[in-house]
Amino acid sequence: MVNRKELDPDKSPGARFGLLLRRLRDERGLTQDELGELMGCSGTHISAVETNRRPPTQRFAKSADRALATGDRLERESRAVRYTALLEGFPEYVTYEARAAEIRLYEVGVIPGILQTPQYASALNARAVERGAITPEQGEERVSLVSQRQAAIIRTPPPLVFVMLDESCLRRPVGDEGTMDDQLAALIRFAALPNTVLQVAPFDMGDRRPLSLPLYILTMQNRSLVSYAESAHRGQIERQSDSVVPLLTAYHQLQAESPSQAAAVAMIEQLRKGTP
Repeated sequence: MVNRKELDPDKSPGARFGLLLRRLRDERGLTQDELGELMGCSGTHISAVETNRRPPTQRFAKSADRALATGDRLERESRAVRYTALLEGFPEYVTYEARAAEIRLYEVGVIPGILQTPQYASALNARAVERGAITPEQGEERVSLVSQRQAAIIRTPPPLVFVMLDESCLRRPVGDEGTMDDQLAALIRFAALPNTVLQVAPFDMGDRRPLSLPLYILTMQNRSLVSYAESAHRGQIERQSDSVVPLLTAYHQLQAESPSQAAAVAMIEQLRKGTP
């Protein structure tokens, strides 16, 4: 085709979305103008998104999914474009998390997003904005994603959610005293749910701890496994069972070494009372 711009999906999430949109459109034998007519926009707009000159909004992606009969594929792919403040791989992980039958989390230093109160999430990201680590817009993206993740796991039937927190998650102050007290109270309410387990890996576990970095493991409806692990600068999705199973084994070992949920709740209640 004359003057057709080549797209590199590895260049950016926007380029990857554009290439997917073009491929799906080509498979259905539609021109840009024809797809635009189905979506209620111009062919020029379609061209701008396909060539990564304009980012896909959530509304655009949902409209494209309807026009191309692709379920929610493009809407899910568009999240990686919008959530620019997140580590590589995490937007993709979130799409799996929303459909998982079982969710297992291990977090260090911060309450995981699916358990954060709005005040805690806002305070956490406000400090990142103050440090210049992210822009105010990116801070809003992060807070918005927290609420979306929490809404996505409140479904019928609900997923089983297993949460392991390093003790540092509870002892690191975020926001004012009221923010932390509300967050600790939210953890106690979470532990009381019928589909959840909450444990804390205490500092005195020492070198018996089999994990040291945050780790998220999902069991999907078809029993396949997906893991997401991250360092300070990048995250990585893993879908191969032979790679995920050793991580799942380490997670179970951490659970076995850690005190019970009742002990975790008792620790949180003590912290709320201001006792060590």
